[in-house]
Amino acid sequence: MLIPMAGLYLQAENPPTGGLLALGGAFFAVMFAIAAVFIAALWKVFRKAGQPGWAALIPIYNFYILLKIAGKPGWWLLLLLVPFVNLVIFILISIEVAKAFGRSPAFGVILLFLVGGIGYLILGFGGAQYSRRAAAAA
Repeated sequence: MLIPMAGLYLQAENPPTGGLLALGGAFFAVMFAIAAVFIAALWKVFRKAGQPGWAALIPIYNFYILLKIAGKPGWWLLLLLVPFVNLVIFILISIEVAKAFGRSPAFGVILLFLVGGIGYLILGFGGAQYSRRAAAAA
């Protein structure tokens, strides 16, 4: 039975929204935990490269720091705003970040770009060392 109330209809019986709220809350908690792990990994990558770890928390500034780690100029940040060009730039940044940590270009394309950043977990929590020479040669 529906009860009209100021243009809204309230259901007199208990709706099944409690379960949906619990499911939504659980989903949010899992996604928050995954985001926290990826932020921690990016933080560690930045620290290994001699950059401030807190930069992983600032949305646009973290891409600027990735450009510095990759040895690319800061104006490339503007290219990330151009559709389709940004995909090429992301791939190039991923390859150069992988090279800067002594990994192959395939590691950069597959694990840093295609698989959504799993490579940053490997670089951050693994034994990879940052090499300024590799980034400067890019």
